[in-house]
Amino acid sequence: MYIPFSDIDLQSRIWIYQANRQLTETETGILTETLKASLDNWEAHGKPLTASGKIFEHRFVVIAVDEREELPSGCSIDKSVHWLQEIGQRMQIDFFDRSLAYLNENGEVQTVPVPKIKQSVQDELIQPSTTIFDNQVATKAQWMTRWKIPASNSWLNRYFSEQTSL
Repeated sequence: MYIPFSDIDLQSRIWIYQANRQLTETETGILTETLKASLDNWEAHGKPLTASGKIFEHRFVVIAVDEREELPSGCSIDKSVHWLQEIGQRMQIDFFDRSLAYLNENGEVQTVPVPKIKQSVQDELIQPSTTIFDNQVATKAQWMTRWKIPASNSWLNRYFSEQTSL
């Protein structure tokens, strides 16, 4: 059963899928409607899941499920992955490229290939205060407080430590 993202419980489990490029308004609308329809019929072992999905920053698809009533099964999670694979293929969007880090630079989402992170820190393109998106958060509450964080508070911190020791 689909419910608005603002209404989903704070302890709901979430998955964040990152688009490899910015989505257009039209694509965001199509994706939003597709998500609503898919999530409205999402089930685990024949029981409806209370779920939500929303697109943020024209880049990130966040799917949430309230596990208090019913836990998602491996099959139901796989099904949600397949939705995004299918729509991504139709719209030529890759939601599964994990080789990019996502930054919020001057209010705009930027990507940096993971192998170039260290060099970007050394070149001061990424600074300790640069906002990064931590797409590994697991609940809506974590998403609200830890999704956008300074690079120095993230896994990138080790690169700043290396820089000061040079």
